[in-house]
Amino acid sequence: MTPVSKSRITAIGTYVPEKILTNEDLEKLVETNDEWIVQRTGIQERHITADDEFTSDLCIRAVEKLRSTYNVLLDDVDLILVATTTPDYSFPSVSCKIQKHFEMGNTGAVDLNATCAGFSYALHLANGLITSGLHRKVLVVAGETMSKITDYSDRSTCILFGDGAGAVLVEREDTESGCFEAVVMGTQGAGGINVYRSGLSRAMDGQPLEGNGKIVQNGREVFKWAVRTVTAGIEQLLEQANVSREQIDWFIPHSANLRMIESICEKANIPLGKTLQSVQLMGNTSSASIPLALQAGIDAGQLKPGDRLLIYGFGSGLTHAGLIVRWGVPAI
Repeated sequence: MTPVSKSRITAIGTYVPEKILTNEDLEKLVETNDEWIVQRTGIQERHITADDEFTSDLCIRAVEKLRSTYNVLLDDVDLILVATTTPDYSFPSVSCKIQKHFEMGNTGAVDLNATCAGFSYALHLANGLITSGLHRKVLVVAGETMSKITDYSDRSTCILFGDGAGAVLVEREDTESGCFEAVVMGTQGAGGINVYRSGLSRAMDGQPLEGNGKIVQNGREVFKWAVRTVTAGIEQLLEQANVSREQIDWFIPHSANLRMIESICEKANIPLGKTLQSVQLMGNTSSASIPLALQAGIDAGQLKPGDRLLIYGFGSGLTHAGLIVRWGVPAI
């Protein structure tokens, strides 16, 4: 059954750090080369934070861009949802840092961690809270500083990750039906050992963990799970919304790896030309990759108000979430 929606995405802003880490730069750090990286991932470069630049800094810049581009007020935001797996601190939260910076006096603030699926989960929560009548205006932010938890001696992972942030406003829609048309989500916790960052515990399901706080990933297993899971989830979304592939204007998956996106498109029978991604010039930015891809589509003149989008996030957990959404942001 298609879920009821009374909310609409009304503004977007993104930010990436100034520093760029190219494939040629990585050649100086590990045994790799541009051809090898592009062939396996499609990534050409990624943006990297400075030593004194953190996730809240990127998120604040993204929200500032949203505010200035669409000339919107933030004083009446009644909830801040931040998707991140790389907060500045364990606590206080990134959302609290954003509240402080913009002096939003009457708002809740909470971070959520669904790793690379975080933006999709946050959109779903924002729509649910608004549609239920509990909130009217939710600021959804996704930001990551993946470079700070990347092992630059591990050539299988250090070529992948970049830093960035994106923010959208989700607001109550009273005059017509909202823009959220379908949602699916799921979890395969048994696969968590295939991509993790060790923390207080140094073991998972009885297995000792590696990495010393850096990302550890079994790329082959994650690749297989993502292609299989996202392909099945797309079928569920189309059936739930009662729409065909041809009625989807743009597919926006998590930009983990261009080869993974190509494989998903092939298996799901979605033309690659109808796909928006951010991985080639920004790398895998985890939860931030989808808003960065949306912004790239706007900048290229591709994404327009009223377009029907199929958004799909997936990542560590293992967890995933997909939505079909009508794009509600006005053209500028």
